[in-house]
Amino acid sequence: MSLVINQATGLAAGLDENQWSQINQATAALNPQQLTWLSGYLAGLAQTVQPNAPIQQDSIPAKFLTILYGSQTGNAKSVALEFKAKLDAINIPAKIASMADYKLKQLKVESHVVIIVSTHGIGEAPDDAVSLHSFLAGNKAPKLNNLNFAVLGLGDTSYEFFCQTGKDFDKRLQDLGAARITERVDCDVDYDSVVATWFETVIHQVKDDLSAISARSIAASLDVGTSVEALTQYTKKTPYTATLLESLKITGRDSVKDIRHIEISLEDSGIQYRPGDSLGVWFKNDASLVDELITMLDLESDVSINWSGDAFSLNDVLVNKVELTQSYPTFASRYAEYADNVELNALLEDKSVLREYLSQRQIIDVVRQFPAKVDAQQFVETLRNITPRLYSIASSQAEVEDEVHLTVALVEYDAHGHTHQGGASSFLSTRLDEGGEVNVFVERNDNFRLPDDGSIPVIMIGPGTGIAPFRAFMQQREAEEASGENWLFFGNPNYTQDFLYQTEWQRFVKDGVVNKISLAFSRDQEEKVYVQHRMLEQGAEFYQWLEQGAYLYVCGDANHMAKDVQDALVQIVIEHGAKSEEQAEQYISDLRRAKRYQKDVY
Repeated sequence: MSLVINQATGLAAGLDENQWSQINQATAALNPQQLTWLSGYLAGLAQTVQPNAPIQQDSIPAKFLTILYGSQTGNAKSVALEFKAKLDAINIPAKIASMADYKLKQLKVESHVVIIVSTHGIGEAPDDAVSLHSFLAGNKAPKLNNLNFAVLGLGDTSYEFFCQTGKDFDKRLQDLGAARITERVDCDVDYDSVVATWFETVIHQVKDDLSAISARSIAASLDVGTSVEALTQYTKKTPYTATLLESLKITGRDSVKDIRHIEISLEDSGIQYRPGDSLGVWFKNDASLVDELITMLDLESDVSINWSGDAFSLNDVLVNKVELTQSYPTFASRYAEYADNVELNALLEDKSVLREYLSQRQIIDVVRQFPAKVDAQQFVETLRNITPRLYSIASSQAEVEDEVHLTVALVEYDAHGHTHQGGASSFLSTRLDEGGEVNVFVERNDNFRLPDDGSIPVIMIGPGTGIAPFRAFMQQREAEEASGENWLFFGNPNYTQDFLYQTEWQRFVKDGVVNKISLAFSRDQEEKVYVQHRMLEQGAEFYQWLEQGAYLYVCGDANHMAKDVQDALVQIVIEHGAKSEEQAEQYISDLRRAKRYQKDVY
C-alpha cells in the first residue's frame, strides 16, 4: 500500500512511470544508512546551480547559505555536497554551485557564502575556480561589506604552496570587506575529521541567523545523467571489491619506463563511469617493506595497536591503514620528538629545505637515517592515513562494458642505497595477482568531458600515461559514430619502446576515428622534442582548429608539461591570431569559461 502511495506522490511530482521504475531499481539494494545519505545528496543536487538555469531572485530567501566549490579531482565537490546534505537535514536554506557555473556579479548580493576549494600544481586554482579567483583578484571585484564567508581549503602539506587557493580566497574576501563566519581551515590529505569539525563550527555560527528563514525552492534544472550515476553505493568510504583481470607491460624491453595496461572487472557492481572520470584505487603497502620497517624499529609485528578506536596488529596497521611510500612534514615533526636528532630538528626549521628532503625519501629512509626509540603505538601515531590513488580511466563502457582499464606507470627507483617502489603502482603492477581483489570507486570529473555535440572537433594533448583518458575518448566517439575530427598529440622517450597503445591508435587512424596524430619522442634525436614543440610547429593549423570550435584537452604532469603547453598555446594565439599577449590570455580564458579548454593534470 505504501508503495502505491509513494508512487502516486512521485507521479504527482512530475515523475513518469518509467522514471519511477528506474528509481525503485536503483534504490532496491541500498541499506537504510545509504538511503538516508542519498536523500540528503539528492536534496542538495536538486538545488545545485546548473549552467543555463539562472536563479530567479523572487524565489530566493532573503538570506541563505551559498556553497561554492572549486574541485580538480572531485574531493572539494564531494565535501561540498556532504555539507549541503547536512544543512538540508537541519532545514538551513542553502544552495550549491561549482565556481565555474556561478554568476560572478551575484556575489555582491549574497549574505552567506562558504568556499570549499582545492589547490593543484604550484599553488594554482583548479580549473573550475579560475574565473572566480581571477575576478576577485582584479580591480572589478565589488565591495562585499554585507557578506559573511568561510573558507575550507583542501591540499597536501607535501607541496610548497599548501592550500594556496583557499588562502587566496580567504584574504581577498577579507580585503573586500567581507566578515568571516569562522577562521579558514587548511586540510591535509587525511581530512575527514577536520572537515566534520569545520562543518559543525560553521553550522553553529549561522544557524540562528538562517534557520528561521523559510527555505523556499531555488530554481534549478536536474541533470538526469548525474542523478542516475550518483545512485551508486560505492564511494571512497564504501569502495567496491573488484577483481584484477590483467596487468600487461606495454613499454618495450629496453624502455626507461615500465608502464602497465591494467584491466579490472566491475561485473555485477552496477558501477557506471564516463570518459574523463578517474578510478580511485585503495592499495596495500608492500609486506616486505613493512617487515623491514618493523625490524628496523625493533618492534613486534603482532603487538596490538589502537587505530581509530579499534584494535589491530602493528603489521595490519602498517600494511593497510597508513601512508608509507610518501613522506610528509607532519610525519617528520612528530617523529622528530622521538628521534631527538640535531640534524632532523634543523631540517624542521626550514620548510622549503624539509619539503625538498622529504620529496626524495620514503618513511623508511627517514627512519633509517634518524633512528629513534619509539613504541608501536607512538610510531603509528606519527603517520597519516593511507589515501587512495586516482588514475584517469583509459576505457569507455561503450567498448568494454563491465570492465575498467587503467594506464599505470610503475614507480621504481634506487635511492640512498636501496630500491624503492610506489604504493598503488607497484600493488597493481607487480604485487596483485590476476584474479586478486582490489577496492575501487569512481571519482567523477565533470571538468573533463567530451562535448555533447559529436560533430565538434577535439584536440588531445597527453604525453606518457596522459594518453589514458584519450583512449577512452576515442572508444566513446567511435561507439557513438561521432563525426567531429580528432587530433592527438603524444610524446614519450622512444618511438620503438614507448608508443603506448600503438596498434590501437593506428587502427583509429585507419578507421577514420582519429584524423591526425602528432608525435614527439624526446630521445630519438639529439635535440629533445616535446609535445609543446609539435604544437608550435603546427601552430597555424592548431589555431584554425580552435577557431572552428575545437575543444582542447590536456592530461599529464601539472608542474612541467601542462605549463609548457600553456605557454605554447599563448604563443600560438599571439602569432596566428594576431593578438597581444593580454588578448591571447583573454582568448584562452574565454576557452576555459566555455569549457573548451579542459585539463586533467596531476
